[in-house]
Amino acid sequence: MKALIVLVILVTLLLIFLKYKRDKNVKKLLISLATFGMILSLAVLSNLTRQVMPLFLAHIVLLIFSWLALIWYVFKEKYYWWILFSPLVTLALFLLLEFVTGSGHEIAIYFDDVKVKNV
Repeated sequence: MKALIVLVILVTLLLIFLKYKRDKNVKKLLISLATFGMILSLAVLSNLTRQVMPLFLAHIVLLIFSWLALIWYVFKEKYYWWILFSPLVTLALFLLLEFVTGSGHEIAIYFDDVKVKNV
């Protein structure tokens, strides 16, 4: 699975570079590379949502859609920003859930600080 992920990253960079060599469009190259860096950053942040499995799976699906939207931009020059930034919704929802319900580690931290005397 890790080899497949590395292969997808390399193929995406190769496609962006080959499209740049063909069109010589520097603006499109920079936008594509910045967007791809953002998608990779969101993929790294996906481990944050692993505690809530449905949210994690939704985040992975949205990452795949944003990668496909990047490929669509490289070849068709149509930038769907709402698809590209959609994984941010799952991260924001996770942070909202953590804020509302808490992480569940507060009690453990409290009991670690309390010193209990042996009777």
